Amino acid sequence: MKTVINPACKQLAAFVNTIPQRFDNEGTSIHKDRNEIKVFDVDGTIVNVKRYKVPIFINRLIYTFIRPAKASRAYSYALKLRSKGFDTPEPVACVITCKGGCICQTYFISLQSPYSRNMYEFGKGPLSGREHIVRSFANYTARLHEAGIYHKDYSPGNILFEDTEEGARFCLIDINRMAFSPVSIKKGCANFARLWGKEEMYRLIADEYAKERKADKEECTARILYYRNKFWNNYKKRHEVAFEL
Repeated sequence: MKTVINPACKQLAAFVNTIPQRFDNEGTSIHKDRNEIKVFDVDGTIVNVKRYKVPIFINRLIYTFIRPAKASRAYSYALKLRSKGFDTPEPVACVITCKGGCICQTYFISLQSPYSRNMYEFGKGPLSGREHIVRSFANYTARLHEAGIYHKDYSPGNILFEDTEEGARFCLIDINRMAFSPVSIKKGCANFARLWGKEEMYRLIADEYAKERKADKEECTARILYYRNKFWNNYKKRHEVAFEL
């Protein structure tokens, strides 16, 4: 077993080192699909533990010998995001177990985020009264892109936020799929495609995003709407769309 623990969370070392033995029988499951996420109370500290599905054999070889496992990436990307001033739950540790000389179960452990809202809520109800949140989100995303940060799974459930007296604040989760390199305007506009919301929300995003990145508003609007419509038109051919397009 290979374990990497954040020095800032060394008080949780005993818990981290026993997580493979206790995961199945302890904690409260809050998500279970390909991967499972459980919440644990460790002497008053609330932590989330994500156990990734055991990869298929070829990927086990790749994650063992060629590229970092998803849990390792989530841990290192969290540290990198926080070092650049962008919020994500503080990483506690990553744990990697092996079988037959190859990666088997992997775990990413983090402190639980205090943010209670996510961007799914913009798939319902009128935009009126929430425009400031959308503008803040567009501004936030522009700053991410200007910093060379690109979340490859920029979907509503992975963007948490709170609307505070000082303005809306955002937090990224599920960050094992990230890119850290220059983000062009075209690529940045495509990043909004998977959001839930009507066209008026996207136009508001385009306006603020263009301002923050000093780009052409009409070009940003056209690109953002193009990628939005392309994604959701393809999606609805196979699935029911859970919000009004």
